[in-house]
Amino acid sequence: MQGLIRHSAAFRAQRFMERDPLSAQRAIFQRLVCTAEGTCFGRDHDFPVLARLPYDQAYARFQQQVPIRTYQDFWNEYFQAGCHTGLDGRKRISLENVTWPGRIRMFCETSGTTAPTKYIPFSGQMFDENRRAATDMIACYLAAQSASCIGSGKILYMSGSTELNDMGDDICSGDMSAITLRFRPKWLDPFVEPQAHVSALPWEEKLQAMAELLINDHDIRVISGVPPWIILLLKRCIELGGRPLGELLPHLELIIHGGTSIKPYRNELEALFDGRLPNLLELLPSSEAFMAFQQQGDDHMRLTPFYGAFFEFVRFEDLDEQGRPARGAAAIPLEQVQVGQRYAVILSTCSGLWRYHIGDTIRFTSLAPHFIEFTGRDRFLDKLEEKVTQGEVERAIAELNAFGSWNVREFMVGADVQGRRHVWVLATAETGGNMDQAAQLLDTALCDLNADYATFRSQGRINKPLMLVTGEGTIYEWSKTVRGKLGGQTKIPHIDPTPDSSMIASLREFVGRD
Repeated sequence: MQGLIRHSAAFRAQRFMERDPLSAQRAIFQRLVCTAEGTCFGRDHDFPVLARLPYDQAYARFQQQVPIRTYQDFWNEYFQAGCHTGLDGRKRISLENVTWPGRIRMFCETSGTTAPTKYIPFSGQMFDENRRAATDMIACYLAAQSASCIGSGKILYMSGSTELNDMGDDICSGDMSAITLRFRPKWLDPFVEPQAHVSALPWEEKLQAMAELLINDHDIRVISGVPPWIILLLKRCIELGGRPLGELLPHLELIIHGGTSIKPYRNELEALFDGRLPNLLELLPSSEAFMAFQQQGDDHMRLTPFYGAFFEFVRFEDLDEQGRPARGAAAIPLEQVQVGQRYAVILSTCSGLWRYHIGDTIRFTSLAPHFIEFTGRDRFLDKLEEKVTQGEVERAIAELNAFGSWNVREFMVGADVQGRRHVWVLATAETGGNMDQAAQLLDTALCDLNADYATFRSQGRINKPLMLVTGEGTIYEWSKTVRGKLGGQTKIPHIDPTPDSSMIASLREFVGRD
């Protein structure tokens, strides 16, 4: 059986490596337009004509006739008409031949901090494409690791809420992880943990159950999740087992992580494993499409433009103060991107999103292959006109942790507009360090990383940052108590996303009471 798995993985990995990203993108574009030409959106944007043109002509007209849209734009123009509230008070959404052929039966819920819940259409075809991407990722790993044992083991999937909302007419919505787990092939059941009754537990109970499971079930060889929650799980294992992780989890081979950069957490992970980390693989999934994964031995993720999504990119400099493409901003296809430039990602997908601004930004570090690094989301520190990015903030924390006196495991930074300064709240176990020194290190790091910030600091337009240090549990208690969010795929925003800086003010007040 192991020989068959390895042979199949090697074949699939070789096929993946032989794909041409640019020709794949052209084929996906034409397939998407042809498939959707009979939808309401397709008729509105002349898809029946575009579907019969050569790629270059079709894409040029596509750019002219289809504007870049945000979720709110799609909601107002196409989704809202199919939405109503039932007698039970539940939201119902029915999209049939609106932006994609047939009826959309699944919606990924993504809850924003400052906006209502978004319902991202998730077609059956996109579900299949995501599964194909995940299979290719594992195949590439197995092909590179001849001694791997994950083919005969299990994966511990640290999902968010596994509850799905029944919208009637065989339509459901929920966390993307819930949809992925609920509708996975039945043959995968013996290889995926935790089981449904554990996944449905409240977060604290689920964390405890997963830690016990990880310690006791030596068939679990992979953990998949968001970095801060993986760390919480591993620390809980140490608390329960009373021994180093290397002794408790000798069977753990691979950690698959995504959702936020691992850079700020890398030092703590290495300390938890006493420097002998399992293999790490980063991936960049989203509710809209699967975008990238890392191969064993690579320093960065590879863009994966093969799975039902057509990519376009807008230069970060062409985003407005809300982080959205400014009016008239040019979007370019994959074949025109440049190394080192930071881009906002624009997607057209087989779920019926067209030139959709998803809010993620990336930077290309190579074009052959297309290596990328995730540089954050559309929110950034801009209240003082400095436009400090999430990636820069996370790199500053990584540099602070590398200094050796700090072990920041979670944090948030926001603006004190009246005081013309940044406020950093750092959650760490070491609360006795020199805070002035840490503030200076963060300040210097941001000056090195961001020219605007450095200029504003030198001109006195931005004052020295304020730093608050708290115990590592306090920031999670705040998230649970004030935001009502904790666990699974819920992330602490590293940059305060609220327009009035109310989130960092709330956390600052909460820490002050601690």
